[in-house]
Amino acid sequence: MYTRSSVAANTYANVGLETGVVAASPHQLITMLYEGAELAVRMAIKHIQEGNLVKKSAAITQASAIILEGLRAALDHKQGGEIAQQLDALYDYMSKRLMLAHLNNQTAPLEEVLGLLRELHGAWLQIAATGRAAPQTSYHPIAA
Repeated sequence: MYTRSSVAANTYANVGLETGVVAASPHQLITMLYEGAELAVRMAIKHIQEGNLVKKSAAITQASAIILEGLRAALDHKQGGEIAQQLDALYDYMSKRLMLAHLNNQTAPLEEVLGLLRELHGAWLQIAATGRAAPQTSYHPIAA
């Protein structure tokens, strides 16, 4: 059962998240997607370790959606060329590893995906640190 204060807190958090998304640059949106995917994978690992299969399923579904419907869908194959193709294949691989983890309740594939996400996230953050402009209409390091 939800209390009024927990409903209010959730509503406030959702408004804050939505405001952050609306105000974010394309580069920041990709950063948010990486952070969300990493969090979902970490939660899936935690839920497998705790034996909570319902929450594990939800976390893996969320991670998969972020990777496929967010990160992968944002790739611009036209401008990104070979890098975009490689990222596309990597996101497809991650999706398959998530499915394996889901079917077999294994943390090893999740830890592998988490490592890949962290590496890509770090590279994406490094683009911002170099001072190069993030792409305005597409997502891929090559156009940045």
